[in-house]
Amino acid sequence: MGRNTRKRRSSLATKAIAASAALALGGGGLIWANFYASAHEENSGQNRTKAAGAQVATISCPDVGQKLTDVPGRAKANVDKELANLDKQITEAYARLASTRRAQTNDANFVQNAILGPLKDKRSAVIGRIKTDFRRVGGTAPGSLDSMAPCTGTPADQTNAGGTGDGQNGDGQNGGQDQNGGQDQGGQDQNGDGRQQAGNGGQGGNGPVAADFVDITKVQPNVSKKAKTRKAGRSGRGGRNSTRGASTGTFTVDCGVNENKNYNTDNVIVAPGVTNGAHHTHDYVGNQDVNAFSNNDTFAAADTSCDEQGDRSSYYWPVMRVQDGTQEFDQNNDGGGKEGNVGKILTAKQAEITYVGSATSKVVGMPKFLRIITGDAKAFTNGPANANAHFSCTGFEDKVQLTDKYPICPEGSDVVRSFAFQSCWDGQNTDSANHRAHVAFADANGNCANGFKAIPQLTMRLVYEVPTPTIENGQVKNAYAVDGFPEQLHKPINDHDDFISVMDDSLMNKVVNCINSGRKCT
Repeated sequence: MGRNTRKRRSSLATKAIAASAALALGGGGLIWANFYASAHEENSGQNRTKAAGAQVATISCPDVGQKLTDVPGRAKANVDKELANLDKQITEAYARLASTRRAQTNDANFVQNAILGPLKDKRSAVIGRIKTDFRRVGGTAPGSLDSMAPCTGTPADQTNAGGTGDGQNGDGQNGGQDQNGGQDQGGQDQNGDGRQQAGNGGQGGNGPVAADFVDITKVQPNVSKKAKTRKAGRSGRGGRNSTRGASTGTFTVDCGVNENKNYNTDNVIVAPGVTNGAHHTHDYVGNQDVNAFSNNDTFAAADTSCDEQGDRSSYYWPVMRVQDGTQEFDQNNDGGGKEGNVGKILTAKQAEITYVGSATSKVVGMPKFLRIITGDAKAFTNGPANANAHFSCTGFEDKVQLTDKYPICPEGSDVVRSFAFQSCWDGQNTDSANHRAHVAFADANGNCANGFKAIPQLTMRLVYEVPTPTIENGQVKNAYAVDGFPEQLHKPINDHDDFISVMDDSLMNKVVNCINSGRKCT
């Protein structure tokens, strides 16, 4: 595939990015300030309204993959394919759920008998095959897998809280808790009259709804003074949270914004060898040969959209769409309109990629082909334990960060998605069975856990010019949302980002030296 074409960043913009990149933190992994960063049925009466409210809006299934922290190497390929089968089953069950609303209204047992029951049986069969895959190579699967076969239905009036599980956020090793002082805006009624959008909303019938949006000018500042103090320490200006051993430099790469529209609905990290393994569309910058069937050899040989030709890393994230009625190229495709991801795909105005250091130590180089996922594409049903979504608006990033709301920005302000990846590595593995155990976030003080090493922390800031959504009578018009699994209802808490490190040794050494010496490099 061809190289992305783009305008070069001005020297002023480069300086602004370098100056603000030092705001990256460990802990929950957010970057603050300038760097960081079927449609519902018509209700025709009170009884009909109550019936619609009682309907099951989505399906929540235990995430089997997150329990598989140690899969034998010889079983991994088969297990990955079976996990992809589980995702496909949920997608199919959700489609059945969305197409049988009338039957559900007429029969209170319909969802259990016709959807959840058969889904449990199918999941049980897949889980049985996973256990067999373990046994064939002399391994033993976790004993809890059988209990993960049943799924539950979530009623429409319970789907606006931004997550249904209990996050374990006390150890600073995940992104579910905002370590920098940001507060979730969940549960707020943005309509002013107690009403929320009926059904599942959205052009594709699976969200977002009015309650998923908030006027950012009406949100109280939620970025803590502690975070701003840390910002000063990380920018090389001192500060009580910096240490003499800190690595305060930054290294910025320019890989474009996917102007050449390099898209697919695969996810080679989570579902290698499975077409449409993501069930939603990704933007790709950097490595130009990434799909379900790519491997380390093809990564190393591919072209790159990055100015630094030694950087063939893959940076990819779910596309953002505005639901304006546009029939996109994938309107009738898997991962696109067939799975509720509809509307005009927006290309980011800016995709700022910067590596930053550790608040307490020097960093070591990333191993080639290291894979990292930050955030959770299923956080709405899994709960916030691994969530790491952050939204804001230009001009508000050092004041307000939202984790489970899409911001409505004032005139002249753009929507910002920001990510900070795990910055501690186990020193051995480039991936792990659940794609999380080999990396971790630093704790609240910036330290990596015993046995883990500080690596350059990848941070990303995506800026979009988004038509302003409006909310009228509890309905959102001109909504925007990031792509996702259909049953996740386009909740913002599901936002996530993916990365495969493919820098040559010379460039990685340059990154490490720059960060450890406290310089700002581009």
